[in-house]
Amino acid sequence: MTRPRIEHVNVTVSDPARAAKLMEELFGWRVRWQGEARNGGHTIHVGSEDHYIALYTGRNVTYTPDDFAKGRPLNHIGVEVDDLGAVETRVVSAGLKPFGHDDYDPGRRFYFLDPDGIEYEVVSYR
Repeated sequence: MTRPRIEHVNVTVSDPARAAKLMEELFGWRVRWQGEARNGGHTIHVGSEDHYIALYTGRNVTYTPDDFAKGRPLNHIGVEVDDLGAVETRVVSAGLKPFGHDDYDPGRRFYFLDPDGIEYEVVSYR
């Protein structure tokens, strides 16, 4: 048996197109698929050939900030990158605020919140 790996994560967002565009800009990912999803919702899969994030929104749903409260149940999404500085520059250029910079074994990292308040940890082991 091969080693298990996470192939995708499915998260609810208020605007899948906006979230997918942000992931393309920050991480160089691409939209792999998009279309109708459960209960009449809409999903966009954005990522690489090996993994992706499914960005889901329900049909006729109005989300509140409380719907995206940290730790409910997701604490953050971790993204490994080669060039931490380059990604941080893109995060700032997108109008987002990096925080929580740290450098401890085994790598360097920072965090940011997307427009829905979903937290991302960006880490580099280089």
